[in-house]
Amino acid sequence: MKSVPNLSIFFAILLVGMTGYFLLWGLDYTNYNKATIFILATIFGIFMAFNIGGNDVANSFGTSVGAKTLTIPQALAIAAIFEVSGAMIAGGEVTKTIRKGIIDLSTITIEPIQFVYIMMSALLAAALWLLVATKKGYPVSTTHSIIGGIVGSSITLGFLVSGTDTAFGLVKWDKITMIAVSWVISPLLGGLLSYVLYYTIKEHILNYNDKIQNKLLEIKKAKKAYKKEHKRNFDALSEKEQNAYTAALARDAHVKDDEDFEADDFETDYHRYLHDFDLKKEKLSADKALQQYVPIIAAVGSIIISAMLIFKGLKNMDLEFTTFNKFLILMMIAALVWMTTYILAKTLKGESLDQSTFLMFSWMQVFTASGFAFSHGSNDIANAIGPFVAVLEVLRTGEIGTIAPVPPLAMLTFGIALIAGLWFIGKEVIQTVGTNLAKMHPASGFSAELAASGVVLMASMSGIPVSSTHILVGAVLGIGLVNHNANWALMKPIAFAWVITLPVAAILSSLAFFVLSNTF
Repeated sequence: MKSVPNLSIFFAILLVGMTGYFLLWGLDYTNYNKATIFILATIFGIFMAFNIGGNDVANSFGTSVGAKTLTIPQALAIAAIFEVSGAMIAGGEVTKTIRKGIIDLSTITIEPIQFVYIMMSALLAAALWLLVATKKGYPVSTTHSIIGGIVGSSITLGFLVSGTDTAFGLVKWDKITMIAVSWVISPLLGGLLSYVLYYTIKEHILNYNDKIQNKLLEIKKAKKAYKKEHKRNFDALSEKEQNAYTAALARDAHVKDDEDFEADDFETDYHRYLHDFDLKKEKLSADKALQQYVPIIAAVGSIIISAMLIFKGLKNMDLEFTTFNKFLILMMIAALVWMTTYILAKTLKGESLDQSTFLMFSWMQVFTASGFAFSHGSNDIANAIGPFVAVLEVLRTGEIGTIAPVPPLAMLTFGIALIAGLWFIGKEVIQTVGTNLAKMHPASGFSAELAASGVVLMASMSGIPVSSTHILVGAVLGIGLVNHNANWALMKPIAFAWVITLPVAAILSSLAFFVLSNTF
């Protein structure tokens, strides 16, 4: 029990210490220009990263924890490695200062400090809304939150500078419409693919294993009953008959040592019947599903997760791979995963089917969770780091740029805040996604994560506007539909939270912008 408070103390000290060190570094980096503004911006940015960890990262690991594949400390360890690595390795050396091109500030003349207030207000507003949603246990989109924040503060600036018409003209409303469409598209796509994938796994693997288990149990009971009857018959024999029969049993035992023995080689009915029971077990092909279907599913899953890493997670690294080379890499990974999973299935032959299935899907779920975490760290950390480095660049240069360099120390600090948020406030969202929306086990958790990854990948490559948070929630509900345990009552407030995310963040950001612009 002592390890939990000790870990909390460790993360608290690490977060405070890293923030303090970054503040000292950043003051020098910005030449001490508007030091108070820089300190506030840093606090807002780290606060935003903290809440992304508590909501978005917790959402990503909810299925793994709910399926009991990972404990919360184990999920924290994987998140610490893969989320931070994704941010540091593939988060990009530069980032767009305005996410998703949601507003166009070129139509008005603004001062650099006003741009700073837009970004600071957006960070604070998005973080506050995420904190409220997280404490309620509602997984919401961090991207929609920061977009709402930027929209709200930008419109407020437009009102102050040029009036109503200009203010609303700053927003690209077609983008807002697409976000609204994503509220429906994202969970539908996630739920549909998850339903199909898990239904297939359940029908061809889980249900098959259940049927085999029942037949094996029947054979075991019949074998036990026969042995009992045989003992009763043996006890009824005379001493002379028992001695002769025992000798025959001993000879039959040696017959079984020959690899090519047949049933007719036995002298006693006892060994013939036992041999028949063994043949019935062999004919069941108990490990068929684990050896044939699971390696194929694992290979397909590895292609999806690896493709998400290569085409999405590593897109900021400018790797000099042709599309053909990338596909070759995917095929090599798939072949390796197929072979490894097949060997694991062969190794588990003869073990309990339930335990073997649990073990194999647990390993597969850890793989999908890790890949999802890396991709998440390389992309969604931009919801916090993007607006912040925009502020940092203005304070350093005095000018507004369309892109801004990302200092590695800033990425590391925000990555640590991400993990601290998962630890301190992520449990409610984990509970929602991993348990309350639908019951999870390794096979269903793997299906949900893989389906969500597949939809994110397809949407990224085709330009369909989706939210990874909404997709995963939809995927969990897809599992619930198959198992007939989806919690639709809980989904109602979550859906409502999705709809109000953007407007609430916009209103909070508007208020924050008004306060900042009138205070400094």
